[in-house]
Amino acid sequence: MKFPGQRKSKHYFPVKTRDPLLAQLTQLPEPFTTYISGIDQTLVDIEAKVEDELLTRYQLPKGNSTLINDEQAHALYTELQANGLISDEFAGGTIGNTVHNYSILADDRSVLFGVMSKNIEVGSYSYRYLCHTSSKVDLNYLQPVDGPIGRCFTLISECGERTFAISKGAMDKLTPDYINKEVVQGGSALVLTAYLMRASEGDGITDAAMTAIQFAKEADVPVVLTLGTRFLIAEDPVWWQNFISEHVTILAMNEDEAEALTGHKDPLLACEAALEWCDMILLTAGPVGLYTAGYADDAEKRETSHQLLPGSIPEFNRYEFSRPKNKADCENPLKVYAHISPYMGGPERIRNTNGAGDGALSALLHDLSANTFHKANVPGSSKHKRDGLCYSSFSQICKYANRVAYEVLAQHSPRLSRGLPEREDSLEESYWGR
Repeated sequence: MKFPGQRKSKHYFPVKTRDPLLAQLTQLPEPFTTYISGIDQTLVDIEAKVEDELLTRYQLPKGNSTLINDEQAHALYTELQANGLISDEFAGGTIGNTVHNYSILADDRSVLFGVMSKNIEVGSYSYRYLCHTSSKVDLNYLQPVDGPIGRCFTLISECGERTFAISKGAMDKLTPDYINKEVVQGGSALVLTAYLMRASEGDGITDAAMTAIQFAKEADVPVVLTLGTRFLIAEDPVWWQNFISEHVTILAMNEDEAEALTGHKDPLLACEAALEWCDMILLTAGPVGLYTAGYADDAEKRETSHQLLPGSIPEFNRYEFSRPKNKADCENPLKVYAHISPYMGGPERIRNTNGAGDGALSALLHDLSANTFHKANVPGSSKHKRDGLCYSSFSQICKYANRVAYEVLAQHSPRLSRGLPEREDSLEESYWGR
């Protein structure tokens, strides 16, 4: 387990660095390892530059998103491949991206539940998915299915307009039988997306997700939900409010999804409202930056040394140096907020907006699992006299999530190929050290 952020190791680690004389006298236990698990609709993102004639022939309205069946998807893919029009193929899926990025950042294991084609040919969608997924992601619990996994075609016209064609394949066929109770309950978190709750009749992925949620709640494993799209939430925001209140510990969303859920356009007011339903929030707000919000015990609050920020909640970041805590564990719960502007103002050229929120969430999950790891390996640390949900403060989680989101924005793929650089040559040391 690499530790999150780029702070001085004396604050953390290494766990093995103990007094060499005492080490000879005591037998040290085997280091405890941790992981997160997630459930996803396994799919591949396929990007191609096409003529408008092709869109017309496949009855794909330009600029819109259209569901297509397996036969249409196969014909479209074959034609694109034969004509050399495909520019990129990436493993996709919100949770797939998140657990992959978590494993890259933590250099440690994560577990993915979902489906995978039983017969995999070289060059097929499933083959691409496996090739672009970190070897640290444990795929041994995937359910084998007949037929292809999901495909999302991004068809780019000459004018730059993007048209989407989505084929579900068998991505929603996951059944509760393939959710391993021991794995879910042994993890530091269970990560889900809102899309899982809206499976069509005959598809089992919603039942599988609810089974996993029950397993997690039985073992007090935090349930993390990312909302995915505002249109799904806007269909029935009250249902989602009740669902979050009953099942969710940490909520991740962007400003549009937050508005659909709470009715508040202002990110701070949306966070304040949503904290009535869950214990912690990560909210990405595009060019405005990102927010974290949650609870701290009034007796344990830590005041910031940064400038106090104005907003709909005046001086909202006053206690951003506090550590997140479950509301139920606080004697006198206090709502805490933190904000950070885009890292270095954002990349000079944004190559890809898909996956930046998933990258930010993976950083938060890394910090959460690092807390479990450190508590198990250094139980006597003063850090754990007062238990927290995460290892770091709201402020530090903001910085880490912000830095990872920048890395995703600056590349084509929504998945990281390497961890953060060991040295930030383009940035003063104070970004991490303050």
